[in-house]
Amino acid sequence: MTMGRGSPETVLHEEDVAAIIEQGTPVRQFENKRVLVLTPDTTRTCPLPMMIRAIRRTIGERCARLDFMVALGTHTPMSPEAILALYGITDRERDFARSSFFNHAWEQPGILQRIGTLSVRDVETISAGILSEEVPIEINRKIFEYDQVLIVGPVFPHEVVGFSGGAKYLFPGISGGEFLHFFHWLAAVITCKKIIGIKDTPVRRVIDRAMQMVAVPVHVLAMVVNHGTGLCGLYAGHVRDAWSQAADLSARIHIVTKPTAFQVVLGAAPTMYDEIWTAGKVMYKLEQVVAPQGRLILYAPHIREVSRTWGRYIESVGYHIRDYLLAHMDQLKHVPRGVLAHLTHVRGTGSYKGGVEHPDVDLVLATAIPEAVCRQINVGYMDPRRIHLADYMNRENRGILFVDPAGEILHRLEPPHAED
Repeated sequence: MTMGRGSPETVLHEEDVAAIIEQGTPVRQFENKRVLVLTPDTTRTCPLPMMIRAIRRTIGERCARLDFMVALGTHTPMSPEAILALYGITDRERDFARSSFFNHAWEQPGILQRIGTLSVRDVETISAGILSEEVPIEINRKIFEYDQVLIVGPVFPHEVVGFSGGAKYLFPGISGGEFLHFFHWLAAVITCKKIIGIKDTPVRRVIDRAMQMVAVPVHVLAMVVNHGTGLCGLYAGHVRDAWSQAADLSARIHIVTKPTAFQVVLGAAPTMYDEIWTAGKVMYKLEQVVAPQGRLILYAPHIREVSRTWGRYIESVGYHIRDYLLAHMDQLKHVPRGVLAHLTHVRGTGSYKGGVEHPDVDLVLATAIPEAVCRQINVGYMDPRRIHLADYMNRENRGILFVDPAGEILHRLEPPHAED
């Protein structure tokens, strides 16, 4: 049974959070049990310190062990000090002396354990025939040292699964290998526009299927954040049910519609995105309101790197639309498909005819990445020092949209009105 509440107008405080956790988390799931809490890293907006305090307060003293793991996926590992800062822990010895803190170190040898396989038939059925292959499923073996997994994370529109959160903290949060690259590529072939902000997607069905193979019980605290007021929704319960209610609320809060497209859109990336690998979310959330052949400026003067983990691939291949990549798959066999998915998600949709690529959006980086690198990776360049943000503000009636911060709120065009 899922417990929780939320609305665009709701503001939840720590007392409310503790009450929802207590009501929606049966004592038998944690009392005298070893509990592993999975959380996001710094690339998600949510009141994580408040959630960590409430978890310690409600179950910390009654479980046999309360440990924490940052579900990094393939993001950059965090230092021990950075993890404590992420959780708002200032006195570990006093408050969390019995707890341990981990990164999901997906590249560490022996860290992953195979728990099952998606058969060719499974893949064909779930993907509606888009892909046909057998896919092994692996997850961080450390979770099998625990009696209970507790997922704590926010829900937003997402380019790969439709809405983030829920089982996504398992896959790709603490997984890796072929399965991660498989379902990211599946999303890319379908395209971001046909997935983002949609609750039931083939990729969500894939990771829900994989979650059924996890032998450890999983419980979730699914948050919804209103950027203006803070935590406005929290749902505790079964992973699918709690996530589903949070996704419904996220759709009301995190999706903005516009009556017309814009010739120029400037999206200012917040500092929590410190490389294009994560700042690409600016493109994912805004491309639908850019007019055909219009320009999207990803403004982030603080970003100096394309990707610390995958940069060598990105800089050798460049950002391209899906059909370009599909036409060159034989030459791209050495590139992980999760990276190929990132390349086309960031570049957006378009056409590829006669060997010529025609993106729908003119993507321009206004970052600290040099112009030569931007040309190398097949995107435009603007010197952020020459951009005056005031020139882009309050210009919607002139075909210019300014979004700050960008990356979490999905912008769409209003559906066409049916003719009388």
